[in-house]
Amino acid sequence: MLVIKDLTVAFDSRRGRLMAVRGVNLNLERGEILGVVGESGAGKSTVGAAVMGLLEQGGSVQGGQIIFEGENLLEKNTDQMRAIRGRRIGMIFQDPMTALNPVKTVADQLTETIGHALSLGAKAARVEALNWLRKMDIPKADERMDHYPHEFSGGQRQRIVIALALCGKPDLVIADEPTTALDVSVQAQILKLIKKLVEETHIGIIIITHNMGVIAELTDRVAIMRHGELVEEGPTQAILQHPQTPYAQMLIASVPQSDRRLMRLQVPDNNGVIQAPINYTPPDKAKAEEDALFKLHKLNVIYHPGGSLFAKGKAVHALQDASFSITKGKALGLVGESGSGKSTCARGIIGLIPISSGVVEFDGHKLSAMSERQRRPVRADMQMIFQDPYSSLNKRMKILDIIAEPIRFYGIATNRSEVEDRAVSLLKRVGLPADALNRYPHQFSGGQRQRIAVARTLASKPKMIICDEPTSALDVSVQAHVLNLLKDLQDEYNLTLLFISHDLPVVRQMCDDIAVLKDGKIVEIGDAAAIFDSPKHPYTQHLIHLMPHMKGRR
Repeated sequence: MLVIKDLTVAFDSRRGRLMAVRGVNLNLERGEILGVVGESGAGKSTVGAAVMGLLEQGGSVQGGQIIFEGENLLEKNTDQMRAIRGRRIGMIFQDPMTALNPVKTVADQLTETIGHALSLGAKAARVEALNWLRKMDIPKADERMDHYPHEFSGGQRQRIVIALALCGKPDLVIADEPTTALDVSVQAQILKLIKKLVEETHIGIIIITHNMGVIAELTDRVAIMRHGELVEEGPTQAILQHPQTPYAQMLIASVPQSDRRLMRLQVPDNNGVIQAPINYTPPDKAKAEEDALFKLHKLNVIYHPGGSLFAKGKAVHALQDASFSITKGKALGLVGESGSGKSTCARGIIGLIPISSGVVEFDGHKLSAMSERQRRPVRADMQMIFQDPYSSLNKRMKILDIIAEPIRFYGIATNRSEVEDRAVSLLKRVGLPADALNRYPHQFSGGQRQRIAVARTLASKPKMIICDEPTSALDVSVQAHVLNLLKDLQDEYNLTLLFISHDLPVVRQMCDDIAVLKDGKIVEIGDAAAIFDSPKHPYTQHLIHLMPHMKGRR
């Protein structure tokens, strides 16, 4: 179906020419799913964009061929490629908010694509659009199809983007990180749907992802890229079980395991050597309840959306009677699907949203009974790392000012020299050079920005850190470095962690205990290993069952 021969892609900028893809060769058969993996900047998405004829400004194909069903796509003009896109080749984009038109309803966008690709009238196209929304498990699809993209959750928007790519019934689909924003249950539904489509229609799919669990569960073959070049390619299970190249070995070793916890994730040392894995040995069981640094008792958060100036909207219980405690120096994982109340719980604890009732107790202080002014001195001891470091860091401030802000605010240093010394020390502690202080957030990669966010969090010398999906957008190897860094810092400073994630293997690696949220209620709580090995509640069993596994892994 698709033959990519010696593909070379370059991007021109004021700094010169960057070779993004160098001599890549790939084949795709009908009815086959090919995975393309690698770190940010490896060239994965560039290969997909070249096939679609959608290279970003400044990008151009310098050599090679892209043969799709016997035709060289590189010889097609703009109008010819526009006729192919959507009808014969579909694409699932990574960021649903940029892939969807914000001023058009979901129904308008789907019916337009379906009408163009399948030559259907408006009424028939709308019926087909509704069918696709139902296939994507959008709640109350018949009511919500006339809503706008911003009125859906992140996971729902991603499902709509997938529907847009598939509704034209293309022969080839290129999926660029299609499950990054999805929780484990929705991800499982999407993977099952993709498998079913391949079996029924014999389409070909290229899936670009950093999720090795998805690669293991879904793909027939996998291609590993680095610095624009193809490093290794072959049958998926052969690559996962017996990677031949050092880079492939490193990439696979960096993935958190679903069946056990390690002392640290495997990453290369300064000499590039990957150390043998060391299983985690749990210490003596947690201390008594009275020794807990943090306690939550029957926390409730109620929203009233759709209200007016004179009347509240219908009450929505985002969090109901949530209770748990965390012993000093331990980590508790908060897991559940999108909309289960994980981030609501974190934001209620930290004071970013008002709570309706309940007790939040930290280090002997009842935060829930304190005013904002009273909370301020305590806030230094409880900090938060957000999911997207780029939006949580001020884009107009240099890194020095970003890290120095909490140092000055809490009076940790008294003069400029002390502030700079502490900022340099924090940067070095998270693995960044001192010269990073004079640069801006946009000049760093995603992993580096998250390290800066960690440094800023440590600036106030906290006792507890709330981590809200801190690695969900990171490559597997960068994720491993950040997770190891958090574990090192936890051991060094005896930090207490509340770790929120929909990535269950990551939670197993990081946490001593786990609380499972469903529809705002905690349905199960206990020791992490026990919950993973013998979940009691049906919903927990459901989540564990759906978790992707690295089959046959060494």
